[in-house]
Amino acid sequence: MEDIIRQFNLVPHPEGGFFREIYRSRQHVWSDAASADRAASTHIYFLLPKGQVSRFHRVIHDEIWHIYQGDPLRLIQFDGTCVMETSIGRGCSDYTAVVPAGVWQAAATTGTHTLAGCTVAPGFDFTDFSFLADHPVDLERFNFLVTGLHAFI
Repeated sequence: MEDIIRQFNLVPHPEGGFFREIYRSRQHVWSDAASADRAASTHIYFLLPKGQVSRFHRVIHDEIWHIYQGDPLRLIQFDGTCVMETSIGRGCSDYTAVVPAGVWQAAATTGTHTLAGCTVAPGFDFTDFSFLADHPVDLERFNFLVTGLHAFI
């Protein structure tokens, strides 16, 4: 894992795993969701090693996951009323998945590690990011619907 972290110059991400932003568009667009200008798109490398999870979080714009190497990624989405799970990567039906704007998401590798890319459009800004654990109403709804996924909170 250390070789991947060094090769791509990754740093710890607040939700878990490691990341590095590799692209931020110089073009800006108005985001109604943010009530502000945002880069047209952003892209990061994101590494999830075994034993770490991407904790439930959401962003206010669409996010596209792309798998580059390693084991399939387990991606969990919670839209406030139901939980959907999919796996993407080698041996799965797809190498990409879209998480719509405002949907809670969490992820984990299904093996030793997963190196993914995440594209957000309009672009990602940490002010547009929040954890499920910080939203009591949605967290209560999630806890009512789901058992066995609390390691992702």
